[in-house]
Amino acid sequence: MISVLIPTYNYHIFPLVQKVHELLVAEKIDFEIMCFDDASPEDSFIEKNEKINSLEKASYKVLPKNIGRSKIRNLLADTANFDWLLFLDADVIPIKDDFIDNYLKFISEDHDIIYGGIKYVPKKPDASQLLRWHYGNLREALDTEKRSRKPYVSFLTLNFLIRKSVFEKVRFNEDIPNLRHEDTLFSYQLREAKVPILHIENPVYHLGIESSKEFLKKSIESVEGALYFKKHGLIDPNYIKILSFHQKLKKSKLDRGIVYLPKRTLRRIERNLLGAKPSLRLFDLYRLYHLIQFEKDA
Repeated sequence: MISVLIPTYNYHIFPLVQKVHELLVAEKIDFEIMCFDDASPEDSFIEKNEKINSLEKASYKVLPKNIGRSKIRNLLADTANFDWLLFLDADVIPIKDDFIDNYLKFISEDHDIIYGGIKYVPKKPDASQLLRWHYGNLREALDTEKRSRKPYVSFLTLNFLIRKSVFEKVRFNEDIPNLRHEDTLFSYQLREAKVPILHIENPVYHLGIESSKEFLKKSIESVEGALYFKKHGLIDPNYIKILSFHQKLKKSKLDRGIVYLPKRTLRRIERNLLGAKPSLRLFDLYRLYHLIQFEKDA
């Protein structure tokens, strides 16, 4: 009935698998849990994760070489044996014990893809992680009503159920560089294929909150990835907010004022983003600056 698919890299996923396994067993349905490790270092969490193989109908496999976020998801789907695929990121955990039951309620001929949503633990993390936590709460942890207004743009690939026959038609793009935003391209492809996304209230906690410094680095990679999609005609620039806003700035020639921001101003912005009270407006400005620089240097 359901194949739970968990790609991982250098992360302890046994607690997640153990919890999901417990919930699946309680439902008394046919299932499998498949975890592919994208060639993590030998001194990472491999030994701990291998305990997954002791759970009935669950498996953990370390790939011989790193293949990237898109390809590993496609490989998991290709290997799956059931008609419904539940994709979960390694760094999430179901919030409530009716997590599986909530998805089962919506399995029918009327739905092809169901997104449960995401939340963050209410308690603030360390000061060094506040940017990621703050961004996630304001930009990602949206309720069902808000997500349903923009069903494709607000879709994230860390917690969703999809019919396997649909995934065989709309897959993760394996040809793009490993620059993040692959989930954005996937949701855009779903929109273009006119596959409706049903949003429900069935969130997971996102636990893997990296440091503000690391999140800032990944955000710049994400900007570079978005620009790559635009240059290669893979996506409508209006689909990604920062690309759309950049185009409007270019038309009015206001982008020139951003590209020449003084270095001392950039340092002040970085101090804010890495500090105790990060501003998402400054975060957007920082990303926009790098987008303009990437395009200018191309």
